[in-house]
Amino acid sequence: MSDRLEIRKTYKLLINGAFPRSESGRSYEVISAKDEFLANAAQGSRKDLRDAVVAARAAQAKWWSLSAYNRGQVIYRLAEMAESRSDELVEFVKLSEGVNSEKAKASVAKAIDRIVWYAGWTDKISQVLGGANPVAGPFYNFSVPKPTGVIGVIAPQNSSLEGFVECVIAPIAAGNSVIALASEKRPIPAVLLGEMTETSDFPAGVLNIITGFTSELALGLASHEDIDGLDLEGADEAFADELAFLAAGSIKRVLRPSKKNQKNSIHRLRAFVETSTVWHTIGQ
Repeated sequence: MSDRLEIRKTYKLLINGAFPRSESGRSYEVISAKDEFLANAAQGSRKDLRDAVVAARAAQAKWWSLSAYNRGQVIYRLAEMAESRSDELVEFVKLSEGVNSEKAKASVAKAIDRIVWYAGWTDKISQVLGGANPVAGPFYNFSVPKPTGVIGVIAPQNSSLEGFVECVIAPIAAGNSVIALASEKRPIPAVLLGEMTETSDFPAGVLNIITGFTSELALGLASHEDIDGLDLEGADEAFADELAFLAAGSIKRVLRPSKKNQKNSIHRLRAFVETSTVWHTIGQ
């Protein structure tokens, strides 16, 4: 009988393309749906959050400067990496959510397919959300969709991977950079996906993932003045009201938690896109 002790992994943060421990040195235990120890996760602090915002701000312009086709290639590469590590994702979705193997496989497949779906949208957003407008006079008038900027995401608490993908990949596909608070109790699948961005050509800082206590971190996310938009999907109604009130102090665009009957499949693409009006004279 072996006396070897199993090495317990501590999952780190994703900030600016690196995987640091929390600056506070704190970590917390991640417990499975069956109340069994899974791993340790870094317990992010407000300082970590501020570092992530700085990284996201620096990365957003670079990300938007890439061609829409190129952004789609990068996101599609993430789907390829997730497909190659799907067994690992399935195992942690199964343990995190307490579902059987069949349901975990279906959930991971849907998440990967959703990444592919958003990858296909990068060069179509301008066509669908923009257009040429009829105006009086010798002018052209164009509506041009542009990203909101830096987006804070409070990921769903119960959906460890599918919900995370839905909330995070949509704003990235539209040209934004993201700071995401992973599910407090089920963060591992999201962190694994973050690890895959390092081999998916994502510019450092486009996606930043903070793990820790949502009640502590979300307040800093909502009140930070250099965040342009906030997705509150992972907050309950009362907490969402509090966060939306804080966000109003710096005039953020806020997306409230979606209703169960939400049928508009591109509502998250629309949520963090601004419309710029361009006038051009008609040559004589």
